[in-house]
Amino acid sequence: MELNDIFSRLWTGYSTENPSADKVSNLLKNEGEEVINDHIAFRTLDVPEISIDIVATPFIKNGYVQGGEYFFEDKHLFAKHYELPNDNSAPRVFISQLVLHDCSPFVREVFREAMLRVDLTKIDPELLIFKGQLFKPISYNIYRMLREESEYAAWFYVFGLRVNHFTVSVNALKKHNTIFKVNELLKKNGFSLNSSGGEVKGTPEELLQQSSTMADLVKVRFEEGFYEIPSCYYEFAQRYKDSEGRLYKGFIAKSADKIFESTDSMRR
Repeated sequence: MELNDIFSRLWTGYSTENPSADKVSNLLKNEGEEVINDHIAFRTLDVPEISIDIVATPFIKNGYVQGGEYFFEDKHLFAKHYELPNDNSAPRVFISQLVLHDCSPFVREVFREAMLRVDLTKIDPELLIFKGQLFKPISYNIYRMLREESEYAAWFYVFGLRVNHFTVSVNALKKHNTIFKVNELLKKNGFSLNSSGGEVKGTPEELLQQSSTMADLVKVRFEEGFYEIPSCYYEFAQRYKDSEGRLYKGFIAKSADKIFESTDSMRR
């Protein structure tokens, strides 16, 4: 599958789970802006069949190469980003995974049992990024208990392998050409921002500044009935040039750590 088709299909699924995405995109377009995607992100587990390297398959087959690696000890996460060489306009792909051996026995057992319900013979690595919910049925009680230890684990338990967020490239904006101008526009139009660590994460000296909306609440069917929970969010990134005049392509772990909390129901 070609890259344009991949990103188009991913956007369709993402904007369905995150109704605010189209609203934000249309808001910027109505302001005369061109909305360019800086990067997308996926969440997964460090299980061989669905690990970062497997999730990255369709991008690698289209020429993407691995960039940086990132560690989030407090959240028990490891991540990599992938980029298309010699093409600064191509969206980066950020994939993180929960490190299960660092989690509690409860979390490990939940996902061990859940993976037993997944027919691994029917998982095509090239289509894994479109799979969405992996585990059926899902329990709201288990979701709540997972959330007590890890919002990341709880989110993945419910939503599985789907895009966690798209990201607007602030560098491509003309009128709202700073992360602060974007944030003011969003707040003026009623969007809630992730304030964990401040509304803007990162500094020009670190070569990357980011912000994000809080995830939309969507109704999800559990064994116990329908419940509203946080789904996906929209991110915004402004990149800066290094001392050699090259635009920074990577990510800042301490900033990404706070961006993860855009799906945190306890921060509402």
